[in-house]
Amino acid sequence: MHNAKITPLDIYKLLPRTNCGKCILPSCLAFASAVVAGRKKAGDCPELSGEQLTELFGRISRPAPKEIDQAEFIDQLEKKTARIDFAAVAPLIGAEIKDKRLVINSLGRDFFVDQQGRVTSECHIIPWVKAPLLSYITHQTHGEITGNWISFREIRGGIDWQGLFTSRCETPLKKLADDNPHLLTDIIDLFQGRTIDWYQADIALILYPLPKIPILICYQAPDDDLASALTIFFDECCATNLHIKSIFTLCSGLVQMFAKIAEHHR
Repeated sequence: MHNAKITPLDIYKLLPRTNCGKCILPSCLAFASAVVAGRKKAGDCPELSGEQLTELFGRISRPAPKEIDQAEFIDQLEKKTARIDFAAVAPLIGAEIKDKRLVINSLGRDFFVDQQGRVTSECHIIPWVKAPLLSYITHQTHGEITGNWISFREIRGGIDWQGLFTSRCETPLKKLADDNPHLLTDIIDLFQGRTIDWYQADIALILYPLPKIPILICYQAPDDDLASALTIFFDECCATNLHIKSIFTLCSGLVQMFAKIAEHHR
């Protein structure tokens, strides 16, 4: 469907216009037309920068990722959990088994999952925790932590969710860090995080929302005329261990929780 907000020419102006064929189309203009028509994604051109992709994502008319009916989604996950061999999956996801239940640590707190997909913990169980937790257990593939960090858009399917991820995760977390200078330090203590040295970051914080889903939050505070910056990175294994929608849900839920912590401190 033709997009009134953006035309093939708008996209064509951002392309290298070399007709290199890396997008498997004969010309850059053909690629631009295919993006507007929905037959290609802007990220299929390797020459576009991250900034250009973010701009295009906000302007290209495409169906937004559908909000999942959370109750129905969790019901499906519970049924899938009933078919999981806990003994086989536990070592693959960094869990233990106690009293026939999986014990999974999230941010320093243990969550217990029974064979019917019921989740219990000393913490209040909310949907943004339960859905990614069950998704993690029932995911078809499992990989070990690599120590290699990638951006959200580098995860399979991440480009399609990049706009939402920026607006609901990185941007609000950056504002929280700007407004609450001690927030990230407090998060380290509250959720068993640890810091590492990271190029051009005042603080680089690693958290484990799930045992084999490490995330790295890198924050650079504002300095004179330089604005602050915050980027969330993921270990390469995250792309193997969890679906992109669940990764997004997990991160957006964390940011909402951090916002409540910041409000409590105020």
